[in-house]
Amino acid sequence: MGMGGQGYGNREVVSPRRSERKVFPAWAKEIPECEKHYEVSKGSGLRSEDVERRRMIYGYNDLEKHEGQSIWSLVLDQFNDTLVRILLAAAVVSFVLAWYGGQKGTDKMTPFVEPLVIFLILIVNAIVGVWQESNAEKALEALKEIQSEHATVIRDGMKIHNLPARELLPGDVVELRVGDTVPADMRVLQLISSTLRIEQGSLTGESEAVNKSHKAVPEDTDIQGKRCMVFAGTTVVNGHCICLVTQTGMETEIGKVHDQIQEASQSGEDTPLKKKLNQFGETLTLIIGLICAVVWLINVKYFLTWEYVNGWPRNFRFSFEKCTYYFEIAVALAVAAIPEGLPAVITTCLALGTREMAKKNALVRKLPSVETLGCTTVICSDKTGTLTTNQMAVAKLVAMGSTADRLRTFKVDGTTFNPFDGKIQDWLTGGMDANLQMIAKIAAICNDAGISESEHKFVSNGIPTEAALKVLVEKMGLPEGFQKRSTSGSDLLRCCRRWNEYEPRIATLEFDRDRKSMGVIVNSRSGKKSLLVKGAVENVLERSTKMQLVDGSVLQLDQKTRKLILDALDKMSTGALRCLGFAYKDELHEFETYDGNEDHPAHVLLLDPSNYSSIERDLIFVGLVGLRDPPREEVNQAIKDCRAAGIRVMVITGDNKNTAEAICREIGVFGPNEDISSKSITGKEFMDLRDPKAHLRQSGGLLFSRAEPGHKQEIVRLLKEDGEVVAMTGDGVNDAPALKLADIGIAMGIAGTEVAKEASDMVLADDNFSTIVAAVGEGRSIYNNMKAFIRYMISSNMGEVASIFLTAALGIPEGLIPVQLLWVNLVTDGPPATALGFNPPDKDIMKKPPRRSDDSLINAWILFRYLVIGLYVGIATVGIFIIWYTQGSFLGIDISGDGHTLVSYAQLSTWGQCSSWENFTASPFTAGSQVFSFDNPCDYFQDGKVKAMTLSLSVLVAIEMFNSLNALSEDGSLLTMPPWVNPWLLLAMSVSFSLHFLILYVPFLARVFGIVPLSFNEWLLVLAVALPVILIDEILKFVGRCTSGSQAAQASNRRTAIKPKSE
Repeated sequence: MGMGGQGYGNREVVSPRRSERKVFPAWAKEIPECEKHYEVSKGSGLRSEDVERRRMIYGYNDLEKHEGQSIWSLVLDQFNDTLVRILLAAAVVSFVLAWYGGQKGTDKMTPFVEPLVIFLILIVNAIVGVWQESNAEKALEALKEIQSEHATVIRDGMKIHNLPARELLPGDVVELRVGDTVPADMRVLQLISSTLRIEQGSLTGESEAVNKSHKAVPEDTDIQGKRCMVFAGTTVVNGHCICLVTQTGMETEIGKVHDQIQEASQSGEDTPLKKKLNQFGETLTLIIGLICAVVWLINVKYFLTWEYVNGWPRNFRFSFEKCTYYFEIAVALAVAAIPEGLPAVITTCLALGTREMAKKNALVRKLPSVETLGCTTVICSDKTGTLTTNQMAVAKLVAMGSTADRLRTFKVDGTTFNPFDGKIQDWLTGGMDANLQMIAKIAAICNDAGISESEHKFVSNGIPTEAALKVLVEKMGLPEGFQKRSTSGSDLLRCCRRWNEYEPRIATLEFDRDRKSMGVIVNSRSGKKSLLVKGAVENVLERSTKMQLVDGSVLQLDQKTRKLILDALDKMSTGALRCLGFAYKDELHEFETYDGNEDHPAHVLLLDPSNYSSIERDLIFVGLVGLRDPPREEVNQAIKDCRAAGIRVMVITGDNKNTAEAICREIGVFGPNEDISSKSITGKEFMDLRDPKAHLRQSGGLLFSRAEPGHKQEIVRLLKEDGEVVAMTGDGVNDAPALKLADIGIAMGIAGTEVAKEASDMVLADDNFSTIVAAVGEGRSIYNNMKAFIRYMISSNMGEVASIFLTAALGIPEGLIPVQLLWVNLVTDGPPATALGFNPPDKDIMKKPPRRSDDSLINAWILFRYLVIGLYVGIATVGIFIIWYTQGSFLGIDISGDGHTLVSYAQLSTWGQCSSWENFTASPFTAGSQVFSFDNPCDYFQDGKVKAMTLSLSVLVAIEMFNSLNALSEDGSLLTMPPWVNPWLLLAMSVSFSLHFLILYVPFLARVFGIVPLSFNEWLLVLAVALPVILIDEILKFVGRCTSGSQAAQASNRRTAIKPKSE
């Protein structure tokens, strides 16, 4: 250990990793053994000379700062994508060619437009990617914020207040009081108050504050069972104690969570869509390479010639200029094949999707999560606060009957701390009887909680169980005679306030873990002192000797009535209700004259909690209540929706098994009578399974109770290994690692810690499980729409590739230049593709099973369809180019009005040999206000092709606009899904046509893009050539529908034929 500091330069403190140091199980050891191990005593604490020595061993009580990726490495990561690399290569080559061409040409800037635009796309893409990834480390920073800043420590026998918590060391003795944040993991040495309660739900997932003691527990106890330990980052809600620091910094439970978050963040995977696009990019690279090779092979005769001498090739002639020209065609091919606008359109569609989800209370933090939601196959949900309201509420009230052998049961409605939420069923109309009045009095006065309204929500101040009792009192109302003296109507706890005024409290017997009850002494209206008690039903009943009936009469509590009450308790406990009993006592001889004065002889009895049990004896039992954290009303339907959508729901909670099982049955995760012995296990039992994956593959819902952070992470990891797409919900610090590891981490917006929110991909503004289901539906709709525009853009690019390939294969002049293709891909195609993101969702979208994450974007039939469409686009764009050069009219449309020279197809396809033609001349022609004339007739095939290029570009734009209508539905006809079902698409088509008109009729832009204005007849020709694309795809869709219909019928017939045999 002493050598650990070598080689670390100026580092003063060296702290070995957790794996290097054996953990002392302080929770399993008695206090003297703990003091001996850490060489301290409770009274004196650490000695000054030990502090520095231990500092060298243990370091500071800090969470490590993991070094994130540098900005430079994040930037480089953005180029680790096949499509991006192809684009980058195309941009570099275009730049080199532009530089070379710019030295000779007259227009020096136009050739640079294409590479500069591509570089701009890549820069914006990189900036967005770096910004998203740089936010990933915030979860670790948020974790540090929940650490305590100061602590009260005993050192050298002296109490040091406000010692910086980072200076704590194992062996330090720390004093904790109500409201303190625990600064390190510590062993409880002494309870100064009668009870100590810690709110540790954010770390362990427990729904209530936990009672702590100094008694040791078995060494293999899980984190929830370590009742003698308090953990860093948790909060003291009740009590006062002395503790011994056992773990600090990264060795604490919260340090383990920190490590798990870091580990999970490094194991992040690409979203299903990104994987598919990467696969598409790799396929595209191969296709582009093959087509470029074919184009070069076809045209090699134009730039490389030779003669055969004696059967061997000799006299090679190489034309660098022509070689460069065909190289430019290859670059144009790459630009045509890559859907440059796809990243921008996907980002826009996802951003629009986040707005829709925000309206449904799902706040998306990371854009790709929107798409991933659509293929979610498993939702791993926390119970407390997600499936339930996280607000304790009384569900049943059991009061004594008119005779000793009868009980009365009232069902209490309501699931929140709102006193006006629900009512008591079958409540008495003639006012409360004496027995119910006593229950109301005890629930109101023997109670330290409060209710307040905050941001339109009702919250508890104090222990939630006690707050729920006060809500019950408000629902019970006041007895006759109380109302006239009631306080203002704006008071939420009007009835409770009135009871406290009616019989004021003068002393409190605090709750403790041994007697499991709380009592208060009050001044009763009869002039006597009364003791009011509430607590665990068994304990209160054990100390009761009498019972109160409906009319207030008191009878001896016999065994038969005890059994009746215990049977009612057992029935309520089986239904996951937490039960509290009520009792009182009117004969308090020692306190008859007590008024709260500390000098009174009876006051001494109240100072020692060991006297409380003797004071709370010979009680009169009056009734009991059953409380629970109720399920949200809409969760049941949401679970049904998940089942219909083929999504499995797994509940992972830190709560106890019985409570969780009852809730799962109630909300529909399990059936009312379903055997769940193999489906409900604890986290520890799951980790001990020989084949945990087999357990996770069971159909239907699963429940994991008493789950720790590591268990949740392991469940998510195994599900992902099995090919599941996992959405994980959580609100606590303990959930953060699993949230980070899951495909979709979903944090709670109201109850969630900042750590959980920063580790998540999505935050639920209303903490509601049903919001997740709505978000999944929205995600599916968005994915379907994304498929529509991806297919649209890819089919359009196939058309561009076909056009360039046909141009090269036929040997005609280049009909489309790279800057024009870039304009079409980025600007003209962009609005319709984005508008396809607004397609209305299918009505049965949540009735279909989730798609597999490895499902292909484009199946074989769709690929064939778009190859046919692409081939038509190529034929149409090249065809209109040829028509302009060779025909004076087409389909009855006259296009000879501009006076251009007609040539034969043979001349057009051998235009490179123009200089050898005899008597060839080219007449001037007009385009708008311009006149094109040629000193060298051969320039007619280069400078003179501007009109033919414009026609090709216009046909390409028009076809792609009409093709966007085809993309409204994968198989549906435009007759059943007409264009106006998505008015945004019609608007987008108008915008795209307007942009095309802009570059045609604004002279400066026309020069940049190398095009000229078209006449009316020429536009008619463009439309005549473009419109058939709709008819072609309608025929292909019809064939597809017939084929899929016959396949479905054959499958149905096979099932029918098989059925009788199976029977």
